[in-house]
Amino acid sequence: MINENDFLYSQTDGIIVSACPVLLEENPATENLWGYYLCIENNSKKKIHLVGKDWNITDDRGNRYNDDTAGFKGEIPELEPGECFEYTSTAPLNSSNAVFYGCCKIKKEGQDKIEDIKIPTFFLTSNRALRSAVLH
Repeated sequence: MINENDFLYSQTDGIIVSACPVLLEENPATENLWGYYLCIENNSKKKIHLVGKDWNITDDRGNRYNDDTAGFKGEIPELEPGECFEYTSTAPLNSSNAVFYGCCKIKKEGQDKIEDIKIPTFFLTSNRALRSAVLH
């Protein structure tokens, strides 16, 4: 269950991004399945288009995973001032610890320039990693 204290926030030019990771499945023999939720709120004065993302996960083994695709699951959402867009996805990891960071790519109405809107950096730490830290 997610509660309000689990969320992290960042703000760039009136656009607020809230994020929350959830460990969906822990399997010590193979991988951990993480879910994550992002909410992008347009509190600016202009309509924006969410044209893509550049998200990264780096695990404690030095592996780096990148998603720098256009849109969000095939959509390029348009947000009027005051509107928000919610996005969920999963990330299977073979590690107990990782960090998730990056940005959303937006274009403001009437402008050609694509801007980066930072997402909050969050950690993906499984119970297995916490148990291991307590034992050592």
